[in-house]
Amino acid sequence: MTMAVVEIESLAKSYRVYQKAEGLAASVAGLFHRKYRTVEAVRGIDLTVEAGEFVAFLGPNGAGKTTTLKLLSGVINPTSGTARVLGHVPWRRENAYRRRFALVMGQKNQLWWDLPAAESFRLHQQIYRIDPAEFDRTRDELTGMLAIRNLLSQPVRELSLGERMKMELTAALLHKPDVLFLDEPTIGLDVVAQYKIQDFLKHYQRERGITTLLTSHYMKDVAALCRRVVIITHGRIMFDGSLAQIVDRFGGHKVITLLFADGHIPGDLGVYGEVISEEPPRAKVRVDRGDVTATLGRILQQHPVVDVNVEDPPLEEMIAEVFSQVDESAGKDGELVVGRGG
Repeated sequence: MTMAVVEIESLAKSYRVYQKAEGLAASVAGLFHRKYRTVEAVRGIDLTVEAGEFVAFLGPNGAGKTTTLKLLSGVINPTSGTARVLGHVPWRRENAYRRRFALVMGQKNQLWWDLPAAESFRLHQQIYRIDPAEFDRTRDELTGMLAIRNLLSQPVRELSLGERMKMELTAALLHKPDVLFLDEPTIGLDVVAQYKIQDFLKHYQRERGITTLLTSHYMKDVAALCRRVVIITHGRIMFDGSLAQIVDRFGGHKVITLLFADGHIPGDLGVYGEVISEEPPRAKVRVDRGDVTATLGRILQQHPVVDVNVEDPPLEEMIAEVFSQVDESAGKDGELVVGRGG
């Protein structure tokens, strides 16, 4: 039986924010009578993550993703609700829990900027009390997998963004955590660096069976790494299911790519569906999922086509559709929730 590693019930976090008024008179008055508003970053979410799962935690900016990861890491305390990770309450900040999880934030550095990464790794060894021989083995394995062993003696500030992120991941995994929280780990990286990080995480998770929660705005990260997707917006979980469920529910159309034999794109192509692009001799047409077979038959009967490719729309489009429907349902005080499965 699979064990629940992350268990969240009615978890909420709100902040009291000072509202500064415009103008000199209002600013002076604000010194004596301050006005505040409450920002609900997380609004009573429920979530269970089982051992070995790699879960994508998605949502628009300000949805509550990073706040949730900070709560689960014990960085901040909740306003209400409960959470347990590996049986520990995160905000109690017990040493036993700290040794079993790691948090990597793409926009925050945990390495000393002016020192070589090797020095920061040694500091981590002391903090986590890692046996020297075990530390050497783990460091060499991780830096070998990430192809950064020759950069260990170079000051962190001299490394590229991709190289720094590889060092950050190495530092986070030196103590072999059981749970890994990743907040935008590929932000700002080029396509090649993104792919290498994805490949490493996929291999590491498969080998170690580590439980991972990932936030990312890059849908290629999600498609490459995660089977389960949790979407949070307005501080609430609005979708919890598989990528396949997203495709089935929100991929209402298919994209047909056509290669024409004579290099000429027909002028009536718009009759068959929405023309997305025309780059002779190829064209792309968006067609309703249920009409694909009939539409293709008509096109092939009327035009000289030498190659056809039918695919789902880009994941980015489908996630954007999820966000759009979630915003509409939230505005109506409703919920769009898909359960586990599929």
